[in-house]
Amino acid sequence: MTASEIRALFAVASRPEVVSLAGGMPNISGLPLDVVGEALRELVLTNGPVAMQYGSGQGLPELREKITDIMRLEGIEAHADDVVVTVGSQQAVDLVTRVFCDPGDVIICEAPSYVGALGVFKSYQCEIVHAEMDADGLIPEAVRQAIAATKAAGKKIKFLYTIPNFHNPAGVTLSAQRRLEILEICRTEGVLVLEDNPYGLLGFDRDPMRAMRAEESEGIIYLGSFSKTFAPGFRVGWALAPASVREKLVLAQESATLCPPQFSQMAISTYLDKADWQGQIKQFREMYRERRDAMVGALTDLMPAGCSWNVPDGGFYVWMTMPLGVNTKTMLPNAVKERVAYVPGTAFFTDGFGSGAMRLSYCYPPPDKIREGVRRLAGVVERQLDMLQTFGTAEGIPGLPIRGDEAPPTDLR
Repeated sequence: MTASEIRALFAVASRPEVVSLAGGMPNISGLPLDVVGEALRELVLTNGPVAMQYGSGQGLPELREKITDIMRLEGIEAHADDVVVTVGSQQAVDLVTRVFCDPGDVIICEAPSYVGALGVFKSYQCEIVHAEMDADGLIPEAVRQAIAATKAAGKKIKFLYTIPNFHNPAGVTLSAQRRLEILEICRTEGVLVLEDNPYGLLGFDRDPMRAMRAEESEGIIYLGSFSKTFAPGFRVGWALAPASVREKLVLAQESATLCPPQFSQMAISTYLDKADWQGQIKQFREMYRERRDAMVGALTDLMPAGCSWNVPDGGFYVWMTMPLGVNTKTMLPNAVKERVAYVPGTAFFTDGFGSGAMRLSYCYPPPDKIREGVRRLAGVVERQLDMLQTFGTAEGIPGLPIRGDEAPPTDLR
């Protein structure tokens, strides 16, 4: 087990003078805390002894029923018996990996991919094979090639891990046609799909896309979370799995925690009953759209020539590539010195790539802070480019290896 590059940034990025464009913390300032507080008060007064007791390893039945209603917004028809409540979707990733993987097994992941999942996979000694993405998400032919190369090497593929909606970190969304193509490839090749979808309801300009799980039930495990659409502090997520897999996940859950937190589950269930949760998600979407616009506008106005970025239509993240020669990992201490933080692209790969890119998060800072953070970042990048022009290197930190001559690994503009 190793610390992720994002966790290592937290101590610095949380300092008040630093504008953090690094962490993906949801902005929950818009939550109706009076409604939430009253719901929690009612829960404790009317059902406190149950809420503060142990519960089922599979999760609260009433909450699992409500989760099926939420998934229906993305076209998923499922039974509550096939839902397993977890401690955030992060634990669901861990449980699935524990159930399926042995040391040396292969997991195919997007390039780049979510750093939290990569950490889980590495902790179980899995080998990660990256498949390329572009502006329309995971490339089907790249998946086909990754499967073929892995099988040719005599290695065992356990599943494909994908974040199809408003990808973390790339910010792109897998197109509807590609979803069908990738499912067909995995069905033909006998590869399980792990669909991780914490951002699917946070699109800015359209209704939610149909989940991959809406098209396929047996060959796919779907993961969801309340962390982005309600609040991360309750730590409640879920897995929707075929019955045979579900039973194994419950056993793994009981081994890990005995049961997911009963109080958190009942609190969220009460909130869903008492509050206009769909209206609240709409407010979140509008708030994040405003922040996305602030970031993209600031990047357009302030970043030097040669930088490129995508314009996400939902979620939390922009993926930006640097001019050739700029290494975002070795540049980061210079950025922190200028009181701005980001996540280097290397955090999202396991094969050494990504030094020419960075993830920028717009979900937490207000628009004026986002613009100020981009202004500071632009100055750091300009100084790195000046060093390149003057000395032929962008290295500013003695003793650190530099791979600034590496071309960006994927075009996500």
